[in-house]
Amino acid sequence: MNPHGTRVLRLDALARVEGEASLHLRVDRDTVTETRLRIYEPPRFFEAFLTGRGHTEPPDITARICGICPVAYQMSACQAIENACGVTVDGPLADLRRLLYCGEWIESHTLHIHLLHAPDFLGRADVVALARDQRAAVERGLRIKQTGNAILEQLGGRPIHPVNVRIGGFYRTPAPEELRPLAQRLRQAREDALETVRWVAAFEFPDAACDHDLFALRDPGRYAIDTGTPVVMAADGNGRAPSDIPLADFGQHVRERQVPHSTALTATLDGRRFLTGPLARYAISGRWLHPAAAEAARDAGLGDPLAGAVCDNPFRSIVVRAVEVVHAIEEALRIIGGYERPPRPAVEVPPRRSAGAGATEAPRGLLYHRYALDEDGTLTEARIVPPTAQNQTAIEEDVRRTVQARLDRPGPAADDEELTHLCERAIRNHDPCISCAAHFVDVTVERT
Repeated sequence: MNPHGTRVLRLDALARVEGEASLHLRVDRDTVTETRLRIYEPPRFFEAFLTGRGHTEPPDITARICGICPVAYQMSACQAIENACGVTVDGPLADLRRLLYCGEWIESHTLHIHLLHAPDFLGRADVVALARDQRAAVERGLRIKQTGNAILEQLGGRPIHPVNVRIGGFYRTPAPEELRPLAQRLRQAREDALETVRWVAAFEFPDAACDHDLFALRDPGRYAIDTGTPVVMAADGNGRAPSDIPLADFGQHVRERQVPHSTALTATLDGRRFLTGPLARYAISGRWLHPAAAEAARDAGLGDPLAGAVCDNPFRSIVVRAVEVVHAIEEALRIIGGYERPPRPAVEVPPRRSAGAGATEAPRGLLYHRYALDEDGTLTEARIVPPTAQNQTAIEEDVRRTVQARLDRPGPAADDEELTHLCERAIRNHDPCISCAAHFVDVTVERT
């Protein structure tokens, strides 16, 4: 690298993604001056598709937004419609929804940990290369993922884009004996998940820290997954006590804007950069992890979540995700153990002229929906704020800091290949929905 010149590093495309993105990085002399995560897939206009549709349709339509976390979109959509219509779903139906969501956490987190993220720490190009010398670890991950998929198939009708979810509950609920085979699989998956925590905790992690505000749901008494109130934990010197943001006021605090380099909106929280996802959840709700998950977190070096431990190293997010898999498995076993079939598969949700909002914790972070209805239930407005859009600015800052830290180190200047790898790793820490990828391709470097 010419220390007196400028480099522009362009990573033009991500392979194997649910979406399309690239990265533009400018280095002037020895300073990173510009970082742009460019999401360039064509807009999909789901909010426009929803407008004019009936109030029973959002769960099926929004499930198609993501093939990896469709349940998150369904649950947030159901909550928003039910909130607008003044209906509360509780009891066994709410338990089944939480069980379905646990299945998604299990399969989605495990996919990321074993197939996408672990190769970064073990010097392998992809999971195929990883399986050549760590076959047992990869097979363990596939077993855990298959268990999560089995929950989705049992409760949702199929593992991708479930068809059994409806506002008010389900089209069909299982008998208790239908869930017993899942419990047997979950007990095996629990041992595999605990071993996975030990496995990833032994990885070597670069020194890094993020100072983004943290944003997640809080549901006192239990680790927030499908219910809770949005709270923000400030990253500045005012302490880390979370403060509530009423769901009805979400739009007043989280402001989206269009940037020239991306077809995805970016967001600020009260005018500040922020991060949602596992690091935020762990900081805000860690005290309510299942005891087995809390013990696994302590043994993995994440501190004591019961005492309010915070993990601010984004590279260690893989460990937090592994701990959350343990929690989701234990929660699924708890629900199955106490399940009694409800007298009806769904409660009635009659339409009314109103507006309502819902938010749940997708594997990648807080997912918000808001809908306005007219008197016959026709949707007149729709707003969906996914976690990747909220995290985009934080991801760009993490990339900048990661590369800057390498440039500040003594010794030979980093070459383009090394910088490319650093950028990939910094992005994959957050498992963005547009980046379910193993590698960037078509790297072009311009120097002046």
